[in-house]
This record gives sequence, C-alpha cells and structure tokens, in this order.
Amino acid sequence: MTSKVVLITGASSGIGRSCADHLADRGYTVVGASRRGAADASWASLSMDVDDDSSVTAGIEQVVLEHGGIDAVIPCAGWGLAGAVEQTPIGDARAQLETNFFGVVRTVTAALPSLRARAGRIVVISSIGGVIGLPFQAYYSASKFALEGWAEALAWEVKPFGVGVTLVQPGNFRTGFTSARRTVGDTGSAHGAGDDDPYRAAREKAVSQMERDEQGGADPTAVARAVERALVARRPARRTSVGPASERFGVLAKRILPARVFEAASASSLGV
Repeated sequence: MTSKVVLITGASSGIGRSCADHLADRGYTVVGASRRGAADASWASLSMDVDDDSSVTAGIEQVVLEHGGIDAVIPCAGWGLAGAVEQTPIGDARAQLETNFFGVVRTVTAALPSLRARAGRIVVISSIGGVIGLPFQAYYSASKFALEGWAEALAWEVKPFGVGVTLVQPGNFRTGFTSARRTVGDTGSAHGAGDDDPYRAAREKAVSQMERDEQGGADPTAVARAVERALVARRPARRTSVGPASERFGVLAKRILPARVFEAASASSLGV
C-alpha cells in the first residue's frame, strides 16, 4: 500500500504521532488530524475535532478533495479518565466515550464511501483495556470494549466491499497519554469525593501502578509497526495485541481461565 492515502486521527502526539511518522517514512501519503494540528511534521497536518460532526465531515471532504480519496483510516484520538465508577459524574463519562468511541465512529463513517470505493483498510486503536476491565478506569475500558464490538460488527458489513478491519490492542507504552489522563475524585467535584473519600487509597494505588507501567513502557513505534502490518497483510487479522508478553498473555488468559482464577492472578498487576 505504499503511497496510498492514510488518514490518522490523534496525530499530534502519542501513538497517533508515531503511526504518522512511521508510515510517512515508509512512503505513505499521511494526513495527520488533530484538534490543533501538528507542528514540525513530515506529513500533511489537518485541524479536525473528532468530537464534532461538522468538523469531521469537513475534514474528510478536504482530504478527499486534495488527495482524490482515502485508502486507510487509523483512528488514534483518545484520552484516559481515572476514577471510581460511583464518583464519576455522568458528564465526564459521556465525554470519555464521546472522544474514544463516537470520535472513531464519526471518522470511519465519514470516510467509508471512499474506503468502499478503494477496498481500503480500517485499523482501530483499541487497548488491552478493551479486553480486560481496568479498575478505576472503567469508562476508558468501556469506550474500548465498545470499539471492540462495533469494529467486529462493522467488519461483517464492509467485507463485501473488500474493506478490511483490524483492532490493534496496545498494552503500556511511553506516551503523553499518562500526563494527559484526567482523574475524578481529587478535585472534590466528583460525587462522594472529599476528605472522607472511601475510594482514595485504592484509586491512587491502582492509578499509580498504571502510570508506572506506562512510563516504563516501550516506544510506541512498536504499535506503528503493528498498524503497518495490518495495512499490508493480504488477509489482515481481526485483532492483534502489542506490548510486553505478560500483558499480551493476559488477553489469552482471560479467554481460557475461569473468571475467578484469572482475576486472582491479575489483581496485583492491576494494582488492586
């Protein structure tokens, strides 16, 4: 697919930036979309807010007008929300799914006419947290679990047009995702938060464990390579996990172990 037109959202940082840089280096025509655009990029930058219908529609139309069509879409835009379910305001939960789930839906849906015409590829950035529920990141996991089901259903619908759909499930990688994570409960704005917060100790332990794992994670270029493999494969896999063997094994273990055994084995790694 070298020189094919690839649209990547969330391209200003993190996994999205790594995918954009890597694929541009490999000869793809990359259009990297983000809310504010990206500076110092070797690829075309596009200002597009995945939370906004009109912004996504206009952005896709611009790419098609300038490049004649789109061969692949890689939705990477997303952020993390940490907090206890009981204490998370519904508005915060909705905002999490608005970007992480509906942002992908908007982008892919708007690009599908071009993807169908070109028998293109859709590579959705999911997460191991879309297979294993992460304590105190329930709405992040919910957004990724939703993507898993949505992309699987979509794959059936677009298969007759030659469009391939792959879910890439990263584990922990070093990106700006860690510092950008929002936490409810620490500001006093969340339900039940305050000096007598019953979840504080457990939440801080679990989130601290996750942050240590992320900061000690691998370079996100590994995810970009997995994305490229999905783009060039004659028969792309529906799902592929990327990251340390111990994290990828967790995906398999959840499928084959009894729930109680799996949860007992995973507790310490999840910080609970």
